[in-house]
Parts: sequence; C-alpha cells; structure tokens
Amino acid sequence: TQGDEWRQGHLLTRFRRDFMNVQKIYEYALQREQEGYQFFTANADKATHAAAAEVFRKLAEEELKHIEFIKRNMSISEEGPAEGFSLTDGDWFEKRARKELLDQSLLESMIPDVAVLRTAFLIERDLSEFYEMAAANATGRAQQVFTTLARWERGHEALFKDLHDRVFLQYTQMPWGG
Repeated sequence: TQGDEWRQGHLLTRFRRDFMNVQKIYEYALQREQEGYQFFTANADKATHAAAAEVFRKLAEEELKHIEFIKRNMSISEEGPAEGFSLTDGDWFEKRARKELLDQSLLESMIPDVAVLRTAFLIERDLSEFYEMAAANATGRAQQVFTTLARWERGHEALFKDLHDRVFLQYTQMPWGG
C-alpha cells in the first residue's frame, strides 16, 4: 500500500541520515586524532629531555593507531565486530607506559613540560568524553568502535593525569631556583 511505501521510504531516509551522522562522527574523530598526533609530535620535538620526548613520541604512535582504527572502520558496513585491533590493545600501552616510562628520572626531566602534560590530559579527557557520547548514541559496529576508542582514551587520560600530578608534586618539592 501507499502507507507501507511511505514508511519504508521514511525508514530508508532515516537510515541514510543516521549513517551520515555516524560518518560525520568518524570524520570528526579522525580530525581530533590527527590533531592529537600533531600535538604529541610537536611536543616530542620541543621536549627538553630525551625521556620526555620519548613519552610524547609513544603517544603520537598511539594516535596513529587510533587514526588507522577509525579509517578501517568508517567505510565498513555496520555488521560484524570492529576491525583493526584487539579490544585490549589500548590497555597494553597504558600498562607498558606506567611500568617502563614513569621512573623517577623521567618525572624530574618532565618538570619543564608540566603545562604540556596538563594540556595532554585535557585533550585525552575531551576525546574520551566525545567517544563515550558517540557510543551512547550509536549502534552496531559504530558503538563498538566508539566504546573501544573511549576506553583507550580513558587509559591515556589516566596516564597523563597520574604523570602530571607526579611531575607537579616533584616541582612543588624542588628548592627555589630549580
């Protein structure tokens, strides 16, 4: 009947609109991850200590993984699991960084970069909140992709919060004149 055709047409229009919204979210996410990559790369080049530069380079590499993960999933249909990385890949980075990179000498070397650490924390927090919001409003593969990205970013956020707080504590305990 004509009503059924209208409903079917309406559903297809809605599906296309929803798909476009997901595509727009992917595009925005890709842009934000690229900005994160540029931020960490630039600060690796500016870091005053090699160990601090290494932390920023590692984060830039993580952002490249996020970019690749988004690219792999943004053009695939909504059926099936997210593709590109294991759902635990982001956890691996955080555990390794906490274990290997956050020693006392690194903390001391990062004191000049405490403002950069704060900015990095805020970037990661904004991204994790964005991905959580996107996941809450998505379904299927997109929801899984955004949930995975949110978890990865929450791990980075926690890492930078911890790193910032520890470096700031070191800074506040230094004698005047550094």
